[in-house]
Amino acid sequence: MTHVKVPKDRIGAIIGPKGSVKQLIESKSGAELNIDSENGVVEVLPGEEPVGAMRAVEVVNAIARGFNPEKTIAMLDDDMLMLEVMDLSKITDSQKDLLRLKGRIIGKSGKTREITERLIGVKISVYGKTVSVIGGPEQNQIARTAIEMLINGASHGSVYSFLEKKRQELLQSRLDYYG
Repeated sequence: MTHVKVPKDRIGAIIGPKGSVKQLIESKSGAELNIDSENGVVEVLPGEEPVGAMRAVEVVNAIARGFNPEKTIAMLDDDMLMLEVMDLSKITDSQKDLLRLKGRIIGKSGKTREITERLIGVKISVYGKTVSVIGGPEQNQIARTAIEMLINGASHGSVYSFLEKKRQELLQSRLDYYG
């Protein structure tokens, strides 16, 4: 059994309308979720399949990190999808700096996040003091590098160029693999 600490404002997202998200996670993973909304703790009890419980923990963590539950459920169907969380509070302790970094990662009207998601095929959530990415291992690595470039002050243009180049490499490696 695993306990996942969840921000109280995200408990409702894990439960879902009439318990639908909780039921979907349980049915797809075979695990059981016990949700303590008072303390913001979700207990994940493994069922027959221990791997399912590990995936359920990742899905709960992803929702806790601000992802829309619909974007996380794919993790229960695709073993290659992984959650990666970057803690921005390790980089800065000033609230003003944190807001600036989050703004750079999201971009004007969400443009930077949208471009990264579209080009690399990942989902990105900026929530609280964290930036989280859901994707395959290779995609997550590229997204992490792009986010680190933004954090370190690279221009958005050079980050977009990096992402374009990496997209071409990803497409080429798929062609080589399936070719």
